[in-house]
Amino acid sequence: MTRKLVTVTAGLSNPSSTRLLADRLTNATEEALAERGETADVRVVELREVAHDIMNAMTTRVPTGDLSGILKDMDEADAVIAVTPVFNASYSGLFKSFFDVVEPGTLDGTPVLAAATGGSPRHSLVLEHALRPMFSYSRAVVVPTGVYAASEDWGAGESGGRELSERIARAARQLALLATEHSAKTEDPYEEPTPFADLMSGLGT
Repeated sequence: MTRKLVTVTAGLSNPSSTRLLADRLTNATEEALAERGETADVRVVELREVAHDIMNAMTTRVPTGDLSGILKDMDEADAVIAVTPVFNASYSGLFKSFFDVVEPGTLDGTPVLAAATGGSPRHSLVLEHALRPMFSYSRAVVVPTGVYAASEDWGAGESGGRELSERIARAARQLALLATEHSAKTEDPYEEPTPFADLMSGLGT
């Protein structure tokens, strides 16, 4: 079965470490779904490419251009990967503005993998202090493992590169499992959902 996966990346440069992390998370999730006998229909959204449409929607509440299709894909997604650079110890303004124009209820029950990039490991708490509360407010199901990548994590040394790869793989497995469960509930809304703790047991956090 095919699961619809939308990856949102808010990097401002090209190339960017934010896009690099988004691609690695997307590829790992595709692999995790394949291990479960599933395929992924992937859309990667570069927010900087629709920044003007986002600002217009903020003021008019009417999505224009490519933003309309992006919001439709968000509504139909079985899972979302959301990656932002860290600015002033929080998510970027463009990242927040995009999710401000996502219609209320769109992410209700949708599995979300939250991730961020920054120059210093000190900013890793952005996952718990900013991203997780924002998505919880939207009633999304945020996977237990968030992924933060500091500059030093991209090194090929014994610790940095390996540890980042391990976090990416663990988060992707959790998202793949939740994406499968999310689709099952969509297909049969009367089926009793599996408790979240039971879903995550054995995968690790």
